[in-house]
Amino acid sequence: MKASLKEKASKNTSQALFSRYRVENFFDEMVCEEGDIRQWYQFFTESLTTLGFNEVLQRQRAAEKAFMSMGITFNVYRDGAGVERIFPFDIIPRIIDTQEWDKIEQGLQQRIKALNFFLHDIYGPKTILKDGVIPKEVVYSSAGYLKQCEGLKPSRGIWAHVSGIDIIKHNDGINYVLEDNLRVPSGVSYVLGNRDIMKRTFPEVFERMEVRPVNDYPLRLEDILEYLSPRDKPTVVVLTPGIYNSAYFEHSFLAQQMGVELVEGRDLVVQDGFVHMRTTRGFKRVDVIYRRIDDTSLDPLIFNPDSVLGVPGLFEAYAKGNVALANAPGTGVADDKVIYAYVPKMIKYYLEEDPILPNVPTYMCWNEKEREHVMANIGKMVVKAAHQSGGYGMLVGPHSTKKEQTAFKEKIKKYPREYIAQPTMALSRIPTIVEDQVKGRHVDLRPYILCGKDVYVMPGGLTRVALREGSLVVNSSQGGGSKDTWVLR
Repeated sequence: MKASLKEKASKNTSQALFSRYRVENFFDEMVCEEGDIRQWYQFFTESLTTLGFNEVLQRQRAAEKAFMSMGITFNVYRDGAGVERIFPFDIIPRIIDTQEWDKIEQGLQQRIKALNFFLHDIYGPKTILKDGVIPKEVVYSSAGYLKQCEGLKPSRGIWAHVSGIDIIKHNDGINYVLEDNLRVPSGVSYVLGNRDIMKRTFPEVFERMEVRPVNDYPLRLEDILEYLSPRDKPTVVVLTPGIYNSAYFEHSFLAQQMGVELVEGRDLVVQDGFVHMRTTRGFKRVDVIYRRIDDTSLDPLIFNPDSVLGVPGLFEAYAKGNVALANAPGTGVADDKVIYAYVPKMIKYYLEEDPILPNVPTYMCWNEKEREHVMANIGKMVVKAAHQSGGYGMLVGPHSTKKEQTAFKEKIKKYPREYIAQPTMALSRIPTIVEDQVKGRHVDLRPYILCGKDVYVMPGGLTRVALREGSLVVNSSQGGGSKDTWVLR
């Protein structure tokens, strides 16, 4: 028998946690339209009711203090200056039942297989272009397409070893893929930090609910990185841009968890076609580099000559097979939001399957007919720059001014290839503690996928939450926070 919010509230002798919560006209992950708690949330909400509202608030504050003490931060860059912030966190988790997760997992495995086939193809035989499935000018005009990667053969034939694919749930209850992140996806350290905090915050709940673990991710990542080298005991390093990078905490955290060295470009040198790391005992050969810097910063001799983040000669050593890079250079083309629109066709072309997870309907502004539709309906749509991320370079039509819409129309007219548009999707919501009240806030989900001997999808991922009322932008750089994601066995 389902328990309603009103029944939950009446059982609580202190201020009721959900007494004023309203579902409104959005899909709610925890509460049905009728006001009933979804089955997979019932034990958790009963536990909160038993604790009482004041105790829940105390645990929320304790969780925030724990994040501060753990140093889980990110950097926001504004006006040329970096500001280090604690990543906002909410203790009401996103819970996903087994049946829903199985479909998400299968859809992500299918998608990353097709994307790896695509990367292998466009830098090799180019059959998908020759067959006209994707216009070649769309691929060749992408800022992420690197002609220098033509003919490359990555170790084990894998291009994207670590991926983060963003998913949203619409009012229809269907999960849609919003974005692909194959170049240098970030955020997994927050998943691991969130889980650690939640185990401390609700130890009694974890004893009862069968939540699938995520803490083995660093070991799985290390296994995949080692798999890329033919040597028995390969030396693996994490290559970071340095302490001023927004995701530096994650770089250092993953290196520490895997027990490998965290290095910057200046710590590496190429000698006789091999990459070596400077140590107090001299040079040591490096076999695998988990790189957390952009493609064009990897080697100033091949890409950006002004880059001080990379290693001169690294690309040549990689092309010879003397060092493995994860992810492979050139994967950035798959992050292009115009290329994203063609992924369903890739799945059909390479796998001869229908997509398990659909894309959000997408209008490509390089197409005259679709561009006209975008121009006429820009106030209802979300317009995105093809190569921007983090919530930048985006217009959310319903929340924009006429002046902003006019400015974006001019950008689209001038650079049609650089913009796509999508209908404004009604992202699902989850109860979230905001200013000592529980309010509905929009969320998305970024699961992480590791591709090695097989394709592993972390059970859960990073649930990002838009903390500002009515906002659909969940990115941390735009004021968003996160929740722990529980996938039940």
